[in-house]
Amino acid sequence: MPIKTQYLHLALIGMLSLVLSHNIFAMGDASKFIFAQLEYSGGNWNPRPNAGKRLMWELIKRTSVEARIDAISLRADDVSLFEYPFLYMSGDQEFPPLSEKEISNLKLYLEFGGTLLIDDCIGKSDFGFDKSIRREIKRLFPNKSLEKLPTDHTIFKSFYLLNQAYGRIMEKTFLEGITLENRTAIIYSQNDLGGAWAKNPLGSWEYEVMPGGEAQRNMAFRLGINIIMYALTGDYKQDQVHLPFILKRQM
Repeated sequence: MPIKTQYLHLALIGMLSLVLSHNIFAMGDASKFIFAQLEYSGGNWNPRPNAGKRLMWELIKRTSVEARIDAISLRADDVSLFEYPFLYMSGDQEFPPLSEKEISNLKLYLEFGGTLLIDDCIGKSDFGFDKSIRREIKRLFPNKSLEKLPTDHTIFKSFYLLNQAYGRIMEKTFLEGITLENRTAIIYSQNDLGGAWAKNPLGSWEYEVMPGGEAQRNMAFRLGINIIMYALTGDYKQDQVHLPFILKRQM
């Protein structure tokens, strides 16, 4: 089998796995959610190495989702990317362009149901990581631009009711995203969510949260959980029938 055909065959199998994984998690199957992080060359792809693990602790504690505590990392050109409905990408500095193969595979992943959360750890617009991210998103979707997500977006009510974005810092009160056929496939935060989540091996918070302290940290966890729930269930909670149950959860 030619290499290109073999690669396409593996990608198609992965896409099927991605579709099935959405149904499995939405139905509460015993399969465990895995925090998958995108690894890339150059720059700093893992500035908050303990963030995913701590978010998984909170996801397990606060929801019925069964998750694995330890995170995994994989590159954008890995065909196993399609096995994971959620992908986290983080950074704090500029990085070189992804390869054409990485862009092609990542685009397929997003178009076939994958969700990518991008987390800017420094929050400076048109500088460093942000500059690189906007460049790569234009390569992924030349005819689309990052748009501000409205406060009534399902992400802000998929598990907790939230009215804005949060993180270690409050650079922006909103999230940005790329929407494909009524599903937001790319979610972009410039508030350093990972910095709010991260705990060191001794159990202490690694970073101070400003300006709102621990209340803001808790909201950052809530937003992280909401994003994961959105990745697993999509827009089904857009229906107002779920509103009383979400309101009750806030008490």
